Amino acid sequence: MFSNNDSLITGEMLVRYYELNKQKKEMELEMNQLKDAFQTYFNNLVGSNHKAEITISGFKLQRQIRKTEKYNEDETIKRLEELQMNELIQVVKKPDDGKIKAALNLGFLQPNHLEGCVVTSYTPAISVKPITPR
Repeated sequence: MFSNNDSLITGEMLVRYYELNKQKKEMELEMNQLKDAFQTYFNNLVGSNHKAEITISGFKLQRQIRKTEKYNEDETIKRLEELQMNELIQVVKKPDDGKIKAALNLGFLQPNHLEGCVVTSYTPAISVKPITPR
């Protein structure tokens, strides 16, 4: 729609972006309501955590179930320690942001002590809002 050479931003572009963004939010809300209705239908039909499908008006509605498993950290560590299988337990060293900020605030740590340690990242975000309410 726009080439890289088009650097002019117009009021029409802002209005279009604002309107499309509003439509997107409305569509996402409606789609989530429909998904909830589909899930409720399948839960009543076959129960939760079961895949299912129906065909209506030339469309196939299908529910797939993804199963993920992970270990309960506290219980697994306790059990592995009881079994004396400590080599299966990871020891992860990482800075505690909350404690570092508290130490800085209390003066136990100076900002120059951590010079070169702070990684800052930036993520651009676009926001278009009407100046006067619509």
